[in-house]
Amino acid sequence: MDREADLVVIGSGAAGLAAAVTAAAHGLAVTVLEKADALGGTTAWSGGWIWAPGNPVGRRHGVPDEGDAPRRYLAALLGNRFEAGRIDAFLAAAPEMAAFFEARTALRFEPGLAIPDTYGHLPGAGTGGRSLIAAPFDGRALGPAIRLLRRPLAETTFLGMTIQAGADLRAFLTMTRSVPAFLHASRRLARHLRDLARHGRGMELRNGSALAGRLLRSALDLGVEFRTGASVAALVIAEGRVAGVRLAEGRVLAARRGVVLATGGYPHDAALRAATFPRDAEHRTLAVPEATGDGIALARAAGAAFRADLRRPAAFCPVSVVPWPDGRAGHFPHIIDRGKPGVIGVLADGRRFCNEGLGYHDYVEALLEATPPDRPARSWLVCDRRFLRRYGLGIVRPRPAPWRHWLRRGYLRSGRSIPALARACGIDPAGLARTVAAWNDGARRGEDPAFGRGSTPYMRLQGDPEVRPNPCVAPIEAPPFFAVEVVPGSFGTFAGLATDGQARVLGTDGRPIPGLYAAGADAASIFGGFYPAGGINLGPALTFGFIAGRHAAGAG
Repeated sequence: MDREADLVVIGSGAAGLAAAVTAAAHGLAVTVLEKADALGGTTAWSGGWIWAPGNPVGRRHGVPDEGDAPRRYLAALLGNRFEAGRIDAFLAAAPEMAAFFEARTALRFEPGLAIPDTYGHLPGAGTGGRSLIAAPFDGRALGPAIRLLRRPLAETTFLGMTIQAGADLRAFLTMTRSVPAFLHASRRLARHLRDLARHGRGMELRNGSALAGRLLRSALDLGVEFRTGASVAALVIAEGRVAGVRLAEGRVLAARRGVVLATGGYPHDAALRAATFPRDAEHRTLAVPEATGDGIALARAAGAAFRADLRRPAAFCPVSVVPWPDGRAGHFPHIIDRGKPGVIGVLADGRRFCNEGLGYHDYVEALLEATPPDRPARSWLVCDRRFLRRYGLGIVRPRPAPWRHWLRRGYLRSGRSIPALARACGIDPAGLARTVAAWNDGARRGEDPAFGRGSTPYMRLQGDPEVRPNPCVAPIEAPPFFAVEVVPGSFGTFAGLATDGQARVLGTDGRPIPGLYAAGADAASIFGGFYPAGGINLGPALTFGFIAGRHAAGAG
């Protein structure tokens, strides 16, 4: 062996950093290997929300003890895909994870007190407090290491400035209608522009960038070693256990306590995606390009079992393709705009096909189910001028940001009438006219007879509280009219390695492979391919990273 560590972690997203920080806090010498030149993985591009029922942050803000409600909710949603062992391990450890990171590291949380679970009609569904987000973080606290942190995704920022869901986002959406909101947005933008001039990047880190930054700061404080540009060729097996890794350059790094796989799943592994994804050729991923299934391939070569027996193979999200002036095609995730009042999603025949205000995962599921096999899986989000200027649509920002350049680039389509808009998009004009007329008839009464928009707490949170009686419903009637094409996409993969409640990777014989752990998207999702709430990727990633680091240290 050329070098030695107690624990080797492959990957530097939330799962990998959580494992590294936890193990280091328990006294282990930890090395993190990252094949990219930047740290943070897809986490640094994410919205940063963390689903952690029973967390102490919510308790401090008055959220009562929910007992077994989260478990009942998951059991009702997951049905025969409910895995008691891993679910119970997650629900027990998630509060411990949050308490540990707050007490022992630089990670600080803010509560999502108003964020409900997606399916409010199911028993045990939460109405708020189960979610967390990392508190904003000053990138200057990283010192020179700020250069290692992956920059936020251009499509989900404003000039590289991250905007956090909640009060921060509301301020930007209402800055032309509220003096306090205008002052907040103006101050934030001024600070950001100053940071761009001085540092070449935004330094007020929010969302997933704040989570990755705080975990990185914690890891550095605890002496974790980082190696970027480090690709792993194979796991080293000695005396029946995983004892290290062989790097692509040929050197061997020993790992006395084991190896944690946290490489981000397989969203860019063409062969595995083709074998597991519906309509893979049409699918757009929001994951970082380095997420090519490395951890899964390494484990399978060592005898690990791969699980694709989930309801869906990935965390779906509707995506629009953004044409940048330099020829790049970016991807915008439609998280918020679908639920606002005055927009609908339609197919090529002009029909609505789902409740647009439900979860983003549900939108894509409905799109896949509604599209005939011989036609492309695409839809359009349709709105009017009032909607576009009030809320924006996709990457088109609301007033006062300009929008006509998106029309010239072909991202945004427009028409003076609904039939004209339909022709500009290739939608059936008569079908779209009928759909909009039916929508408007109900919307003027605050109703959506076809799909029931606004009927659950989750949907109402996505709406606009200033719109009454239904914050999710408003007519589409102020020309010109606009549309953006939306296709299937995902944040990352759900299918992955078989693991147990201690984050240990299981072999094809069902037994743990000694010394091998997996967390994050490298492990099969504990939610069976369902999407119970926002934050169900990062919540288990942090929790099972924490579990893996603790177990490797012999502390749990």
